[in-house]
Amino acid sequence: MKWIVGLGNPGTQYAKTRHNVGFMALDELAARNGIAFNQNKCKSVIGEGVIGGVKTVLIKPMTYMNLSGEAVRAYMEYYKVALEDLIVVYDDLDTEIGKIRLRYQGSAGGHNGIKSIIQHTGTQSFNRVRMGISRPEPGYAIVDYVLSGFPKKDADKLKTMILDTCDALEFSLQHTFEQTMAKFNG
Repeated sequence: MKWIVGLGNPGTQYAKTRHNVGFMALDELAARNGIAFNQNKCKSVIGEGVIGGVKTVLIKPMTYMNLSGEAVRAYMEYYKVALEDLIVVYDDLDTEIGKIRLRYQGSAGGHNGIKSIIQHTGTQSFNRVRMGISRPEPGYAIVDYVLSGFPKKDADKLKTMILDTCDALEFSLQHTFEQTMAKFNG
């Protein structure tokens, strides 16, 4: 079984913001594979299904971004799942809008959701798909930037990035994460 955690903030006011691209990717992956988010447990909204023959659980923490690790830890402890089977999908300021970067370890890089997961799992070693949101113009507060929506001019790049993320996630279920990185980090 694989478990994929998309990071974001609950609530309609955050739904289309840059910080919620992890939720957007999981929504698209669920739609592609006929999975419904129909369970509330472990501080998350959860959808379970089979993707490419692999039992897969899609998890959207409802803890707000900065406490995402609480939901990851709750799920790990309740279901006794392995970190090796986890992929975290989230927004990344240091990746250009429309691009994705896959990594299997590293620091939080200033991302509070990842910082929380590292704190609650005790490791920096877990698979990640970073979805690019680019950095704001100088003088624009990071918090305001990540909690704002994408401009219309970026709509095509956003759509492509979400589709690429889903392709990478589906590929990763059939291949090692190293193979997935080699294919999708281009």
